[in-house]
Amino acid sequence: MKFQLSDLRIDFDELVRKYNENSRIIIGTALAVLLAAAGTGVAVFFLALRPAEKVMVPDIRGKDLPVALIEMQNRELYPKIQLRYSDNPHDKGTILEQQPSPGSIVKAGRRINLVVSRGVIVDRVENYLGQNIDELKIHLQALFSSSANPLLSVAEPLMYRYSAEAAGTILEQDPPPDTPITAPVKLTLAVSRGPQNDQAKVPDVTGLTIRQVLAAMEESQVLFDFTARAPEGDETAGTVVSQMPAGGSTVTTWTRVPAVVAMPAKSPDGKVYGILAENLPVYPYPFQIRIDAVSPQGERKPLVSLKHPGGPLTVPYALEEGTVLVLNILNKEAASFEVRAEQTEAAE
Repeated sequence: MKFQLSDLRIDFDELVRKYNENSRIIIGTALAVLLAAAGTGVAVFFLALRPAEKVMVPDIRGKDLPVALIEMQNRELYPKIQLRYSDNPHDKGTILEQQPSPGSIVKAGRRINLVVSRGVIVDRVENYLGQNIDELKIHLQALFSSSANPLLSVAEPLMYRYSAEAAGTILEQDPPPDTPITAPVKLTLAVSRGPQNDQAKVPDVTGLTIRQVLAAMEESQVLFDFTARAPEGDETAGTVVSQMPAGGSTVTTWTRVPAVVAMPAKSPDGKVYGILAENLPVYPYPFQIRIDAVSPQGERKPLVSLKHPGGPLTVPYALEEGTVLVLNILNKEAASFEVRAEQTEAAE
């Protein structure tokens, strides 16, 4: 039988008749569906408004992390973990701090901030032989900067002795390398003073400008004691006019060499000429010293960097008035001085 599209006809009269016969059932079913949907929505709304169950925050400080997590899970609390090094080698993996504090009442599902120990930063004594004592101190200070009771520190006073090694070199250590750290350790160190009666050549600074003298001081192992006076005869202002002993002489390292600088009565270039003088403590071996010059505009530049065993320190300068000279010993600021023209005039 062949199907024709014209055979598909809708009898609207029949549909109207059936609707009239079943109208009550259709309307009732629609209303029931609408009421059920509305009731479900209202129920969900009020369930969402219902406050979460409140629980007490347990005290989990000092407990191992897995134990603490189970205890929090039982109370429907969730962790937010932060790791931190500690001073105690035995508390690795335990809870150091918690927030909110124990006993607080919070809603279930609340996140609790936990600080968990990663253990100690170092668990064994390293090999420090051959290292510089000042660099080791700076390293340990940075390593335990956040610790009130560092696990590793240098015992004072240090033991010094003459050696062929460079001054400041660590020669011996106790405890030895690879010793386990189970409690705070004090490192007992023997440090080199440098070679005894070591010899150095005196640089020839006569005739040099102040800038050239500062460069020579950085390479020298003698100490210049500078004094100032007005130029005489054909002497050039702003230069070294005499020294004793003469350049090229051989002396014991860190021998003091007096030198005279001819200072101009009136500055030809608008700068202030003078000599910075400071009396330093006597050090067990030559310390690294740096003097920075901070201009009135705030620009900071190194003026000179040299090694010094302590005692009187003199450094000539030719700088803009108002410049601040900053003395740094072992990279720590020790003193500062402002350059003033009246100070130079008073010295003259």
